[in-house]
Amino acid sequence: MPNAQPAVVTKSAYLTLHYRLATSAGTDIVTTFSGNPATLMLGQGQLAPFLEDCLMGLPEGTHHTFELAPGQGFGERNPDLVRLVTRATLDENSAPGADYKIGDLVNFAAPGGGQFAGLLRELKADSALFDFNHPLAGQALTFEVKLIAVL
Repeated sequence: MPNAQPAVVTKSAYLTLHYRLATSAGTDIVTTFSGNPATLMLGQGQLAPFLEDCLMGLPEGTHHTFELAPGQGFGERNPDLVRLVTRATLDENSAPGADYKIGDLVNFAAPGGGQFAGLLRELKADSALFDFNHPLAGQALTFEVKLIAVL
């Protein structure tokens, strides 16, 4: 009886895996290697689409590290997403008496009921400067994965 080929990752695969996303300097952003493995179904938004793309076609049992170029993960930094916001707009999106500090992540209401977040860069009496880029935009990333099971 010939040996069965290992299952491979497809767009709707159910996976048990260890994974780690880190900066190019090696700082972990998220990792499961020190605890229980993750179990997830692809295509359900549990992993970012660019991470799912890395997994496509990999056979069960694979342990691989992907080096992602700046912009390949969370996109390039867009200078147009660094915006001044009026103090009135900030107050509308804040809890009464909120005391913001440089580096705080603030949620804003978006048209249609959604939300988006910005990182506070400067705070003035009548305005605030926010960076609405993803915090990891423009950064090189390392994605390490160990596929335990593919269903």
